[in-house]
Amino acid sequence: MVNHYRKSSHSVFRIEIHLVWVTKYRYKVLRGDVAHRSRELIRRICTEENAEILSGVVSKDHIHLLVSIDPSTSISKLVQYLKGKTSRKLQQDFPHLKKRYWGQHLWARGYFAVSTGNVSSKMIEAYISHHFEEEEEEKDVFRVE
Repeated sequence: MVNHYRKSSHSVFRIEIHLVWVTKYRYKVLRGDVAHRSRELIRRICTEENAEILSGVVSKDHIHLLVSIDPSTSISKLVQYLKGKTSRKLQQDFPHLKKRYWGQHLWARGYFAVSTGNVSSKMIEAYISHHFEEEEEEKDVFRVE
């Protein structure tokens, strides 16, 4: 994967998040037309929310997404839009889903989210420590711990 940064009017960033969420009761309903429609909806919602899809899979009972998000985008809001809008639209488009999920909840509660990147926490800690040591004699520098 090519290292690329996204830009906005006042920032340069690379924030990548791996998201996973599952169907309620892990029912394997994401097949055929339902899976294709799910993919279309997810693409549209991500575009609307300025989230760039880097990779993704619609499995029979769960969704995996690797997205690059804007610094102003909340992960929880993005997932709320993805799960809420896809659930509502899929149940409208496919009556058999509405019967199976009579409570109008296609997705199970919760989701998995983890940030990714090419810099580990240990690398950042080493950089901060080294930065502190370099400037310690020059000016008032303090540790934030």
